[in-house]
Amino acid sequence: MRFTHRVPIALALLATALSASTTGASAATPPQAPLAQIEERVYVESSVDSNGDGRLDRIAIDIARPSTGGPVPVVFEQSPYRNGLANAANHGVNVSALPQESLFPISPGSAATAGPGVSVAKPIPDLPDWYDDYFVPKGYAVVLGHSLGTGDSEGCPTSGDMQETLGTTAVVDWLNGRARGFNASGALVTASWSTGNVGMIGISYNGTLPNMAAATGVAGLKAIVPISAISSWYDYYRANGLVVAPGGYQGEDADVLARAVVDRTDCTSRINQIETDQDRVTGDYRQFWADRDYVGKANRVTAGVFVIHGQADWNVKGQHYAQWWDALRANNVPRKIWLHNGGHGTTSRSDYKATVERWFEYFLKGVNNGILTEPKAEVQFKDGTWRQYADWPNPGATDAVFKLDATSSTAPGGLTLGTPTGTSAQSFTDNGRTSTATTLVASPDSANGSRLVYRTGNLAAAVTLTGSPRVSLRLAVTNRNDANVTALLVDYGGTGTSTTPVIVTRGWIDPQNRNSRATGERVVPGTDYTLAFAMQPKDYVFAAGHRIGLVVISTDYDYTLRPPAGAVLRLNPVASTLTIAQTGLATGNDYAISVSPAAGATNPGGSLSATVATAVTSGSGQSVALSASGLPSGVTASFTPSTVTAGGSSALTLSTTASVAPGTYQITIIGTGTSATRTAAYSLTVNGPGGCTATNPTDVAIPDAGAAVESTITISGCPGTASASSTAEVHIIHPYRGDLVVSLVAPDGTSYSLSNRSGGSADDIHQTYPVNLSSETANGTWRLRVQDAASADVGRIDTWTLTLSP
Repeated sequence: MRFTHRVPIALALLATALSASTTGASAATPPQAPLAQIEERVYVESSVDSNGDGRLDRIAIDIARPSTGGPVPVVFEQSPYRNGLANAANHGVNVSALPQESLFPISPGSAATAGPGVSVAKPIPDLPDWYDDYFVPKGYAVVLGHSLGTGDSEGCPTSGDMQETLGTTAVVDWLNGRARGFNASGALVTASWSTGNVGMIGISYNGTLPNMAAATGVAGLKAIVPISAISSWYDYYRANGLVVAPGGYQGEDADVLARAVVDRTDCTSRINQIETDQDRVTGDYRQFWADRDYVGKANRVTAGVFVIHGQADWNVKGQHYAQWWDALRANNVPRKIWLHNGGHGTTSRSDYKATVERWFEYFLKGVNNGILTEPKAEVQFKDGTWRQYADWPNPGATDAVFKLDATSSTAPGGLTLGTPTGTSAQSFTDNGRTSTATTLVASPDSANGSRLVYRTGNLAAAVTLTGSPRVSLRLAVTNRNDANVTALLVDYGGTGTSTTPVIVTRGWIDPQNRNSRATGERVVPGTDYTLAFAMQPKDYVFAAGHRIGLVVISTDYDYTLRPPAGAVLRLNPVASTLTIAQTGLATGNDYAISVSPAAGATNPGGSLSATVATAVTSGSGQSVALSASGLPSGVTASFTPSTVTAGGSSALTLSTTASVAPGTYQITIIGTGTSATRTAAYSLTVNGPGGCTATNPTDVAIPDAGAAVESTITISGCPGTASASSTAEVHIIHPYRGDLVVSLVAPDGTSYSLSNRSGGSADDIHQTYPVNLSSETANGTWRLRVQDAASADVGRIDTWTLTLSP
């Protein structure tokens, strides 16, 4: 149950019995008999005077405990959210130039100007009213604290520094008889009912406070369960020298958060000092951030730590659990981690409450329930399944180091585990505040002057990523004193497919901070620098047949400051790498093979062309002989050249005779290498005799809100004019058919409308359209023209059939 805000609660014996609701099949202890409980308000005297009024700040706590028995251990949640959040204006992020550009002026720099403030409505964590209902009947007390300067506590919020930490540990001290507590009348109150064994739990800020307290080594704090918790406030509001926002809260910073949670009227000057000290100009790691960094203090942790975090949490990003976990491991801290596939908050596992209870039972009550003998790490994947590991990241993973490969200055490049075949430098121009990352990763097989993209070949088997991917980019900013640099790891569908790209994870760096996050250095325009940095951690499965992609952009619209477009960045691929910890990639020398396009149609006697591409997936290149199987009588395949070195490509020509039987044939393209044989599929359609009906099954991608695309059919041997009852059977894959304008264009250029943004929000078009084509000569090249006339979706022409006879 929740306590009434701002009203001191006197001692009260509740006559109502409380149910001990246990979620999950196995509770840590048998159900307890209903217990009456006592609720009371106490004000604990801390050792800090955060508002400078000459009085030690008192921390308000609300207690629920059994009315009989004892002493009992304590489950403690400290929170700055007891009275909710005030509206506080975020900082502007649309800037006339990156503010750090003026730090080392080479050319005249422009000062940053703040954009309009945005009212923040940051979600309040669900104050977990299950704590007392669940734990008190099981023989625990529950304490809900009001963090420094919030709720009914005195002082000023300080956004994670030692003052706020000591305001929290004061409660642990009081529960152990080391600090003074008072009731509403000012009389001293002791915690004689407490064993002094304390476990802390909470989500988000409420989960960060347990990390803060544990990093002091305060005596009596035996266990913590930090959920979606921060481990370093620098990494919440900055990244390798860049000002980077928590996901969904562009422009928020430490001062904005303090203004949102404060419940005192005498804290303005203190919060203004936070705004000054946080430094939104250099983005450097300074003393302000060191005071709010708990990772370096993990050697003081004596509590058992049960970490719970969502892998889709872009508010408190994954780096927080990763670096905290690494530090705990390095200091042999008893620990357990659950990484669920959700966002900011706790897991929906049915055994969540029972497992938290077992954690507290072991450390607070001394019950040897075996929880430390279980796997340390459990990770949930996108499909909902959980995998258990002896540690995290998966100890069975090995590093795969991909080299970036570019054979031209503009075309999309490759990722290879072998030796790159190209050495071309590539450049792109930042789109500034005009494009999102989601837009920039689209169409990986086409050049885009606003990004660089590098892809593996189609994966022969599923590849499972674990931990934090790392990049080393040899890069120059050619026309400005600095620029944002963003790396995106992307899951792309196979070659020639229209699978929607998935941004798996991302990372950021300021080139000025290439050698240290603590100190910026001059960026000389046109000079190459090595930028080595990690992306956010992720456990993710790239499916077989998909491709791993690395996309390099500058401004990341949803996270970084947004300067005007125009910064030009140049990347040297041959000196750049992507490293991932993974399982599933082949060892030794291996390669992948693909064919594009993967389908085609022709009339008997005609021919088709395609490109067969190979890519090194591990080791080095090998000789690959190309052949084809599944060819029907009357069809031959030739390759130019017939043998390539893995990483190279060949031109495939399929030739048909006039006597080949109509139909669709599945042809297998075979690569026979020195150490492996790999295959790709091609679908060949031979049109029927007479030539008045033909099909084109080749996929054509339809870009989002882009230019019209076309798929062609050539009719020959159909006498005279087309029929008045001609038909066009159209199959288009698209999630919003009302976006599409579809036309049939005759050989003479006459256009016939088939569908003009009809069908609303329904998926796809699978329809046969009657068309009066009696004025058109049948023979010639006919075109199906499709345009996506609205934004937000992409699709493809799947197949279409034109029938010109009755």
